[in-house]
Amino acid sequence: MQVNKQWPANIDEYISGFPTAVQELLQQMRATIRSAAPDAKEAIKYRMPTFILRENLVHFAAYRSHIGFYPTSSGIAAFADQLSPYKHAKGSVQFPLNQPLPLDLVAKIVKFRVAEVQTVF
Repeated sequence: MQVNKQWPANIDEYISGFPTAVQELLQQMRATIRSAAPDAKEAIKYRMPTFILRENLVHFAAYRSHIGFYPTSSGIAAFADQLSPYKHAKGSVQFPLNQPLPLDLVAKIVKFRVAEVQTVF
């Protein structure tokens, strides 16, 4: 049996599928990324909100207990010390839902990624 699950077409649809408290956190992430990368385009890629600037700049997503942030491995490596309080891997970091989002840090990472993709091309 094949399940025909409808995936969100845009970030607004994605965010609307979560409880109000999580929607607020997702909107904070979106606004922070938008402010740090005003020329980036919004999309849904890998079933996640994505910002694109010449390439996939960053992704973010909500889960049961955290907001996942995916700034590529270079974004994680460049801010490893500041990300040490959070569970993270090569290309991702988890921000717990029960703690304030480190939006200043997110903005710094996004600006780093913007500079990185602009120097590549």
